[in-house]
Amino acid sequence: MKKILALAFLLTCYEARTVYSQQFGGYLKSTSPRILNCNPENLETLVVEVTSPITGEKWMDRNLGASQKAISSSDPLAYGDLYQWGRGRDGHQCRDSRTRSGSTSLDHPGHDRFILETTALDDWRNPQNNLLWQGLNGINNPCPAGFRIPTKQEFDNENINTGASAFNSFLKLPYSGWRNNTNGEVSLIAEGTSYGFVWTSTVSGGTSTNDAEAFAYYSTRAYLNPYARARGYSVRCIKN
Repeated sequence: MKKILALAFLLTCYEARTVYSQQFGGYLKSTSPRILNCNPENLETLVVEVTSPITGEKWMDRNLGASQKAISSSDPLAYGDLYQWGRGRDGHQCRDSRTRSGSTSLDHPGHDRFILETTALDDWRNPQNNLLWQGLNGINNPCPAGFRIPTKQEFDNENINTGASAFNSFLKLPYSGWRNNTNGEVSLIAEGTSYGFVWTSTVSGGTSTNDAEAFAYYSTRAYLNPYARARGYSVRCIKN
């Protein structure tokens, strides 16, 4: 009888640890990378496809981690998570995840912290790995089955020129903000205005070779630009 009670106690402790881990942006250690969502129930982002009237490409109708398609450009339920370029769903993408300083040489850091990095490289991984988000079989592809991170060209092909058109487009992109790689702070503002940033899978070239390309937008402008890979930006998946 004592052995049965002891076993029941251990199982209860394990279940409690699991719930705590999921609710507070953590995950249980394992030998393989975990897939973690940022809501307490650890539910997957609902996959609803929308078809571009311009290119015919099929996209998800919401950002990864969002609980609904945006009903306004400032809809907090549509903001979703903020990923460092190339990382998987390990918990770091949660807007309230804890931080730690210093880059790693691993594709899977083995923890759920948002990595602060302020060196010239401005990447959470050193040496850099350009293959982490490339294609459906990218090492850390965070998208649902059959989806992947879009390329810079695929965003450019959609011909979205302003933040207003970003929301009014079929993608319904909200001003979901960003996370600073120097202090971990999350902000909906950049350069004094509401902003949105969405990662692409494309790594930058030329003098910005350490960076990756993101689709950035505010009220009167939208453009593709290189940014530090250690920053936290939204992810919108495209069907392969």
